[in-house]
Amino acid sequence: MLETTALPRTATLSPPLDTRYHVETPEGVDLPLRPAGLMVRSLAFAIDLGMRGLILSLLFIILAFLGKLGVGLGSMLLFVVSWWYMVLFEVLNQGRSPGKQWMGLRVVQDDGTPVGWSASLLRNLLRVVDWLPFGYFLGAISCLQHPTFKRLGDLAAGTLVIYRERPLARPDLPDAEPRRSPVALTLTEQRAILGFAERQGQLSPARINELASIVAQPLHISAPRAVAELNGIARGLLGPT
Repeated sequence: MLETTALPRTATLSPPLDTRYHVETPEGVDLPLRPAGLMVRSLAFAIDLGMRGLILSLLFIILAFLGKLGVGLGSMLLFVVSWWYMVLFEVLNQGRSPGKQWMGLRVVQDDGTPVGWSASLLRNLLRVVDWLPFGYFLGAISCLQHPTFKRLGDLAAGTLVIYRERPLARPDLPDAEPRRSPVALTLTEQRAILGFAERQGQLSPARINELASIVAQPLHISAPRAVAELNGIARGLLGPT
């Protein structure tokens, strides 16, 4: 007869695969960040490389009319664009170069704060090491091996390339006079009322009345007044615009 052994009650399952990176703010708030992988970062870098090539080409065409002076100025501009393009954009544009902005990425410090001058300069200077021995080999290996996809420059500078979170849009609710709920609402009930009000534009009148009567039951609101009352409570929960 086969015997089965039950798992101890204290045993827990391993958490699902998750690449989110969590940092705790000084206020004690858990801030989830989404590190960007090698492929999307490579596309962002290719866009920036093309932008730098376009900028330098236009400048060299203009400087060609200045003769020897243009050659000297061109050498200076080549240095500035090659080494400071990324740094200036990352520090002055909230961690976003044009390529990163196009791909929805940004650079931050490991604690989620904006990247500073020294960190940005260090991570971009060490890009030379990431290219060794050829074709961004060390940088790619580092990204693939690190849990948050850091290249060598990020490891040295304490920086992280993350997906830029989109700002939350304010729900579009029906026009109604804001009012307070007749009873105290739990968080689940508040979400149900807001979800009902927000989805009304996608529902038929019959379905709206049906859902309103269901949501309104715990609030002791009569069915004929359910839709108007719930919309008013939703407006009250959302607060002033």
